[in-house]
Amino acid sequence: MAPPVGCFLLAVLFSATCKVINSSEQMCVEKEANKTYNCENLGLREIPDTLPNTTEFLEFGFNFLPTIQNTTFSRLTELIFLDLTRYVSCVQLIFHLRNNTTCIPIINWIHEDTFQSHHQLSTIVLTGNPLIFMAETSLDGPRSLKHLFLIQIGISSLEFIPVHNLNHLESLYLGSNHISSIAFPEHFPTQNLKVVDFQNNAIHHLSGKDMNALEATNLSLNFDGNDIRGIEPGAFQSKVFQSLRFGGTLDLSVILKGLQNSTTQSLWLGTYEDTESQDLTPAMLEGLCEVSVESINLQKHRFSDLSPSTFRCFTGLQELDLTATHLSGLPPGIQGMNSLKKLVLNVNHFDQLCQISAASFPSLTDLYIRGNTRELDLGAGCLEKLDNLQRLDLSRSVIKAADCCQLPLKGLPRLQHLNLSYAQSLGLQAEAFEECPELQVLDLAFTHLTVSADQSPFQNLRLLQALNLSHCLLDTSNQHLLEGLADLRQLNLQGNRFQDGSISKTNLLQAVGSLEVLMLSSCELLSIDQQAFLSLGKMSHVDLSHNYLTEHSIGALSHLKGLYLNLAANSIRIVPPHLLPTLSQQSTINLSHNPLDCTCSNVPFITWCKENLHKLEDAEETVCASPPSLRGAKLSEVELSCGLTAVGIFFLVVFLFLFTILLVFAVKYLLRWKYQHI
Repeated sequence: MAPPVGCFLLAVLFSATCKVINSSEQMCVEKEANKTYNCENLGLREIPDTLPNTTEFLEFGFNFLPTIQNTTFSRLTELIFLDLTRYVSCVQLIFHLRNNTTCIPIINWIHEDTFQSHHQLSTIVLTGNPLIFMAETSLDGPRSLKHLFLIQIGISSLEFIPVHNLNHLESLYLGSNHISSIAFPEHFPTQNLKVVDFQNNAIHHLSGKDMNALEATNLSLNFDGNDIRGIEPGAFQSKVFQSLRFGGTLDLSVILKGLQNSTTQSLWLGTYEDTESQDLTPAMLEGLCEVSVESINLQKHRFSDLSPSTFRCFTGLQELDLTATHLSGLPPGIQGMNSLKKLVLNVNHFDQLCQISAASFPSLTDLYIRGNTRELDLGAGCLEKLDNLQRLDLSRSVIKAADCCQLPLKGLPRLQHLNLSYAQSLGLQAEAFEECPELQVLDLAFTHLTVSADQSPFQNLRLLQALNLSHCLLDTSNQHLLEGLADLRQLNLQGNRFQDGSISKTNLLQAVGSLEVLMLSSCELLSIDQQAFLSLGKMSHVDLSHNYLTEHSIGALSHLKGLYLNLAANSIRIVPPHLLPTLSQQSTINLSHNPLDCTCSNVPFITWCKENLHKLEDAEETVCASPPSLRGAKLSEVELSCGLTAVGIFFLVVFLFLFTILLVFAVKYLLRWKYQHI
């Protein structure tokens, strides 16, 4: 409690040098008309008059409200969500004072009946306000207050929280305070609680009495960062939880013994890089045999004496997360883990895929080995016992395979999602994914692909719906590359180059007529043939951003309607009138960051933009590049006068007058010459 009070006193002592932000010219941001507004960090002393009475969701943090009274928000009777987040540390405050810049006062007092007129209010966020006082009736009024955020408010006891009107409370967030006991005040209603978050407090012991006060079942309890050192035997006896988190605990055996005869769907026992923890031994994990649990997370721990007996009490698990547990292999012969459906082995040190002992987990449907720290040899048939596997993620691992991927994927007939993105290099032969005919999603982004056959490596993937080939250094001149993908809906070719910077009339896209989403951004495209996309009649989303396309390529989309069309960051200057119907028939268009011409030559397009603002995405960045006098001006605000001015009319009249006189003299001269020569 001392640090927040110190900050408060410091703010009082030096408040004369603080400046309130002058918000007279700043407006709340409307996110949903008449309902949702963000008024954060505007230095407001009160609710702006411009805020409608119908406001339901209001973000009002970082403003000038040291106290809250029953008149503060009384006009906004329809409020459902109210966020009053603050956070100013003493260091920040001193910095602001020395530099005589803005500092935001924090809320310290919440008076009686503050929310008495807010019957619909269900969420109140008071994060970062070192509260000194909350009146007993400060939370009265809402008929169904469900979510209360009291994170980092400086309290040391739950007695500080008023118990009035909390019968419907479902989630209570109390992280980063100084709480040492979870003993709730007498008559505190806990029967409807679903989430209670105590992370980063000073709780070291849990008693049976305190746990019995939590009447709710299927509760999610978070004790991360508390370093629990003791749990009274039987404290969790026969209790059922949705999730339990004890992250950062030094000795996990204390936790597992304390959880005897309890049931939880998820148990998070991971640690952190800056937290001291003991190596896990089979003996430390013995307590798990007396706990009914479906999912366990042990991230960043180290195992000592790793053997099949380490996993003796893991039977019955459905999910196991061993991210960054310094593993170079799992021991063969692990028994009893036939129920395991999901295994996460991210950020470990495997040399070969076979080192995960996949045969020990025959029921796996999801396997993740992301970010392996060593070069990973995929081997042959390492996963062939996992015939139920549906999702395999090997992304961001150093993988080099000249002949991929029939042998590594052998025995995976039910695989639906495969992620090999950010691997180093893969060579794809014809029907490279023959072993996985049910693939629906394939991600090969940022992997150098070498296709060594004239036939498509994807030709047997008739169920594939999404294919990511972005930044793969593909040979896009290979007309057969995408053959066989009869049901492909999404294709990402971002970052691949086309021959001569052009998509010709005959191209690799003609094989995928079912496409709905096409990503061709950053492909260094200069032009697109007018008939290049004729076979793609089902597209609804086309991204051509960050290329060098001119307005002439727009015609390639003339047969498509209702598109989301991204043409941002190209070389479009003047859009001729005959291309405007193509733009008009699309639903959303992004033309930002193009060198748009704002002269009379482009008036039809400028007029079209003003009339179709509802279709323009990122209209704030759709600005003029020329002439220099209008550079940076929003296209929607440009006013051009392209008719004759008074001066122009004067000179035109003078010109016509002089021309008429000259014409008369010329006629007279010709007539005189004619008569003289008769």
